[in-house]
Amino acid sequence: MPKPKRSNLLALAVLSLLHEKPMHPYEIGVKMKQRGMSDTIKLNTGSLYAVIDHLLKNGLIEPVETLKEGKHPERTIYRPTAAGGHEFSDWLRSLLRTPLKEYPQFAASLSFLAHLSPGEACHLLREREITLAKRIDETRASMNETLRMGIDRLFVIETEYELALLEAEKAWLDRLIQEIEDGPLAVHQGGERIWSVQYEER
Repeated sequence: MPKPKRSNLLALAVLSLLHEKPMHPYEIGVKMKQRGMSDTIKLNTGSLYAVIDHLLKNGLIEPVETLKEGKHPERTIYRPTAAGGHEFSDWLRSLLRTPLKEYPQFAASLSFLAHLSPGEACHLLREREITLAKRIDETRASMNETLRMGIDRLFVIETEYELALLEAEKAWLDRLIQEIEDGPLAVHQGGERIWSVQYEER
């Protein structure tokens, strides 16, 4: 059987939770939301069931039993197969060990910054900086509240990482805006600045 592509992190999350204990898809979704996993991994009901089906077809999970509780529809409980357990461990180790090339949209937009006037670029970047500051405050408050509830830091480490990235981006943005305003980032042509706030304001 060909090795499944490792492109959908929702599959990794499902394998992770089933590694803890057998569950049905609804319980998996609830656990993901409770643990804040849906903040870093896109989750909706349709995609969750599609991933379950994909893992099942690839022999990475198997049904344990089907339960009927009250008026709820039948729910099938799944567990990882031996192949699924190996895939989870190998995939997790690979992600931790090897930095992957990612394609964030903000980095792409920076490639085209010169198509805007320097003044407008600064204005838009400052708006982004304000949004980042709010997100930093919200993320820090959420993480602190989770820790106050007695959850071990290990289980919010991904939020701590997200906070570090947000703070680093905000600090970098502040320096970039300052450089655009002060002139070091200016584009020159024929000895004259053609992309700088000073040139724009003449």
